[in-house]
Amino acid sequence: MPRYDYRCRACGSTFEVSRPMSEASAPAACPDGHDDTVKLLSTVAVTGSSRGGAAPPAPRGGGGGCCGGGCCG
Repeated sequence: MPRYDYRCRACGSTFEVSRPMSEASAPAACPDGHDDTVKLLSTVAVTGSSRGGAAPPAPRGGGGGCCGGGCCG
């Protein structure tokens, strides 16, 4: 179940609420009972590889860089 971050405008505390995506836009009360809260924009870091951790393939040819090695000095 997704977690959403909120900040209470009354007391300044931040808190998380786990709820279904269908309720993502529903208001959330602060744990201290305040109703004036705002949903925060979450940042998500996705790491890993679909190749099971294998190293990226080596560049082909003798170049590399931005355009195959011909224009980068």
